[in-house]
Amino acid sequence: MPIDACLAIVSDRINESEKSSNWNLCTDSLYSAMTRLCALGTKIHPVAVGRRSHSPSKSQGDKMGVCELHDLNFIAGKWHAGQLDRHFEVFNPATAEILSSYPLAGEEDVRLAVAAASKAFPGWRRTPPQDRIQYLFKFRDLLIKNSDGIARLTTQENGKTLAEARAELQRGIENVEVACGIPTLMQGYNLEDIASGIDEIMIRQPIGVTAAITPFNFPSMIPLWFMPYALACGNAFILKPSERVPLTAHLLIELLHETGIPEGVVGMLTGGKETVDGLLHHPDVRAISFVGSTPVARYVYAEGSAQGKRVQCQGGAKNHVVVMPDADLDMTAKIVSDSAFGCAGQRCLAVSVAITVGETSKTFTDRLVDLASGLRVGNGLDEGVQMGPVISPASKSRIEKLIDGGLHHGAKAILDGRNGVADHAGAFLRPTVLTDIGSDDELRDTEIFGPVLSIQQASNFDEALAILSQSRFGNAASIFTTSGNHARRFRYEAPTGNVGVNIGVAAPMAYFPFSGWRDSFLGVLHGQGRDAVEFYTDKKVVIERWPKKWSRKF
Repeated sequence: MPIDACLAIVSDRINESEKSSNWNLCTDSLYSAMTRLCALGTKIHPVAVGRRSHSPSKSQGDKMGVCELHDLNFIAGKWHAGQLDRHFEVFNPATAEILSSYPLAGEEDVRLAVAAASKAFPGWRRTPPQDRIQYLFKFRDLLIKNSDGIARLTTQENGKTLAEARAELQRGIENVEVACGIPTLMQGYNLEDIASGIDEIMIRQPIGVTAAITPFNFPSMIPLWFMPYALACGNAFILKPSERVPLTAHLLIELLHETGIPEGVVGMLTGGKETVDGLLHHPDVRAISFVGSTPVARYVYAEGSAQGKRVQCQGGAKNHVVVMPDADLDMTAKIVSDSAFGCAGQRCLAVSVAITVGETSKTFTDRLVDLASGLRVGNGLDEGVQMGPVISPASKSRIEKLIDGGLHHGAKAILDGRNGVADHAGAFLRPTVLTDIGSDDELRDTEIFGPVLSIQQASNFDEALAILSQSRFGNAASIFTTSGNHARRFRYEAPTGNVGVNIGVAAPMAYFPFSGWRDSFLGVLHGQGRDAVEFYTDKKVVIERWPKKWSRKF
């Protein structure tokens, strides 16, 4: 269907008065993205773009809706509805507005998606790497062109601020750019004359059909940790996004489809445990990537490994930051506040525990509380908002219960964010800062995944290092100091996969692996960079002899 016809359909669905008052809220990039969905056959229910808000108390962000998508499974180049009878509703966590209601994918959907990917794989594998990456170059350009629309959609279904959604997408785009270097990254190596007249060569080959199961907290970035590398290496790829945030993933796959990539090379399944189990147990799925909580990571790793699959699972975290007496406390407080409460604390690299060393506790804590209490909490689409809601009312309730339990066992709330935001229907919490958490308190070693920061005290560097080393997680840790000695010791001894020195969020760039140790990671090879190339390829060693003469000499 021509784009002009799509524009007419979208326009016809919007009341003339609504167009005149609110249409300017829809950016050109979001408008073009939605018309593209229409053009490619997506079922669009009455479009909420530009929807008039009849309640003066609602924020500007409430007026920006999205179309209700029902076909959220991309199989063999076309969108399909899931075949289960059960429906799932996608909510805007800032407004409680229903954005979409769709049927979940089931076992038959998995079978069809894997069959389409298996059929497409041989031809895609034989496509030269320099030709494969042309699709990724186009994809990268489309992501940039539509970045504002993607970010707005992420904010609507996830709740994070628009600035956070834009930054997230940028980190994802960087992975696409790195994957475009696959003609170099995928090269093997060789050695002539390993014996007289005999040469040996190591080459990399794609492994086949791959899949990634991604979480709600980074709807655009985390799929791009995996998809570009899998495709660039010559694999077929199936994305299973969180059922809570499928709309951003839908748009990513739509844009990739627009590049002309062959049908079946990329697919998407939107469902729950049945979908995950279908991928884990399908014999033609060779590799599984997962990001989420540690209990589910253990399940995915165990089930996938038992089926002989290559599996990488990023789990939960409890990240510590050590604040030394020689640190710049003003700057440190700003950075730690941003790390702990950015994205409403819903990121696996967020600071969960600040360990103050020596006499720094009161000064650091006072400055941190002052900053955190001043954060503007609200709808992420509203200008000036610094922290959005958590993903759902259930998540809000879980976080509040953890805080309640900590206070019951003797912890103190020097900043209590449980009251949320008045006159808002969304799942809002404000920043919470806790002290005096007991050694046997559940809060000590539980991933809260919300805007909650605990502060502990240590008398010296060694005690601080011992405290963070007791955690069963090993995702990230940071130190704030001006001492090179302490910084080097921390880098050397901290038992975590990602380490920051005067950095609040130790997030690796796309050309480095996103590491993680202990209960934060199961597997050998991580996402991003060279690890991703290793994960998505098999090594083949070829030994060749061409001379006519032969000798048994060793």
